[in-house]
Amino acid sequence: MRAAIRQAEKGLGFTTPNPAVGAVIVKEGKLVGRGYHRKAGTPHAEVNAIQDAGENCRGADIYVTLEPCNHTGRTPPCTRAILDAGLRRVFIGALDPNPSVKGGGAEFLRSRGLQVKTGLLEQECRLILAPFAKSVKKGRPWVRAKTACSMDGRIATRTGHSKWITNEKARGYGQKLRKMSDAILVGRGTVEADDPGLTWRPGVKDAVPKSLLRVILDSTLRSPAGSQCFKPSDTAPVLVAVTRPDREKQKLLEERGVKVEKFPPDSHGRPDAGALLDYLGAMGIQSILVEGGAGVLGSFYDAHLVDESFFFYAPLIIGGSSAREAIGGLGAEMLGEAARLKDAQISRLGDNWLVRGTIFDLDSLWRR
Repeated sequence: MRAAIRQAEKGLGFTTPNPAVGAVIVKEGKLVGRGYHRKAGTPHAEVNAIQDAGENCRGADIYVTLEPCNHTGRTPPCTRAILDAGLRRVFIGALDPNPSVKGGGAEFLRSRGLQVKTGLLEQECRLILAPFAKSVKKGRPWVRAKTACSMDGRIATRTGHSKWITNEKARGYGQKLRKMSDAILVGRGTVEADDPGLTWRPGVKDAVPKSLLRVILDSTLRSPAGSQCFKPSDTAPVLVAVTRPDREKQKLLEERGVKVEKFPPDSHGRPDAGALLDYLGAMGIQSILVEGGAGVLGSFYDAHLVDESFFFYAPLIIGGSSAREAIGGLGAEMLGEAARLKDAQISRLGDNWLVRGTIFDLDSLWRR
């Protein structure tokens, strides 16, 4: 199943509106087939693994991160492909959370005489499926929040110097987060301070292009029109969320293909993040990466809208009461109100560390 999970991870950020799913086929203790869902409308993970295994499927086992579909959509049901391939046993990571799916694939396969086991590495599989599950159950995208800071939680010195706090490996992982997301979000302050392009830069092994929606929170549309993030791109469209836009600036940006959308203000005058997530969910966005700055991140944490956190720490102690903090906003009044990471994981990235974990209750997405 861990091999199937590694396959599923390859599809993260590419399969919307479908889930990212991986599958492997094992025969006599040897892995003989691998597959993952690459893009909506193309064969599912099970079919790709079956094609990879060929004649080795007869009497073999299949491990798949998501319950095989038992309905016809843009592709035929995977349950039929499993039966036709002559597979003997089916191991499933997580059941299908989609409430509109009628007739489970697991039960159908059992009724046809196959041995089926569910719940194998279930939580790990659910985490990969979370963007899809939240989209179909809540109508909102899965929110990943990324923070890169010093050991004392600073993102810049008191003079504003910030490049670079984290190392190259950490920044490379940041590109991985962009790759696995449908959209990326920053505030006007980040646009003015860093002038980021907010695009995904494919690696050598990345042959498939992907779209990454760039979302800018800018209440009155004060971001410089010449900013990198406003440059036209076929794979990186731009949405600016506003409350009281400058009409002339709006017209100028819209002529360049930038979409400007008005939202109600929150208590700080920013475009309301909840309303924005509803809007993005209606667009079909399954996952969004919130990169900053501190005020924007704080507003998402204050509103309990962050589902998964990624904190990159560098071995620096910047200090200074006026140095920029990593997370702004109002913050928790009592410790019991503070966001707490579940299943936190710590990994080394050279001399940097990544601490990641979920805040959202994954189990709630699978409750019927």
